[in-house]
Amino acid sequence: MTAMAPTQNEPDLSFLLDHTSHVLRTQMSAALAEIGLTARMHCVLVHALEEERTQAQLAEIGDMDKTTMVVTVDALEKAGLAERRASTRDRRARIIAVTEEGARIAEQSQDIVDRVHREALTALPETQRAALLRALTRLTEGHLAAPAESPRPARRARQSEK
Repeated sequence: MTAMAPTQNEPDLSFLLDHTSHVLRTQMSAALAEIGLTARMHCVLVHALEEERTQAQLAEIGDMDKTTMVVTVDALEKAGLAERRASTRDRRARIIAVTEEGARIAEQSQDIVDRVHREALTALPETQRAALLRALTRLTEGHLAAPAESPRPARRARQSEK
């Protein structure tokens, strides 16, 4: 006897958000790669320009672990786009300072990010675009503001080495 699959009563919100996010990230990565940046590099540059921020603060904003953040800042330094400096507010703290060239690239990368977002929303009429953005904002500020605490961390599938 073959078991029947359970009936799905609601749209698969996880799939819809995950798939949309994945496709948007790949489009963003391809567009930013044209100017030699990754999405993480863009994030660090833009948020470091907003105000004086430490590497730890920028890592939290960009949802990066320490290792990823170090690699990202190393790449920005190597490209001459940012540098680690002593904080003007707390001499014990180190901040990420964006260079003049980094500020120019950040402006360029923000234009790219805005374009990718605009293009992603062109499939929707203007009223639906606004409604979607309001709904997503409400979710991220409300019920989906923070991940649930899990007694055991989720395991990720192993990536094949190429």
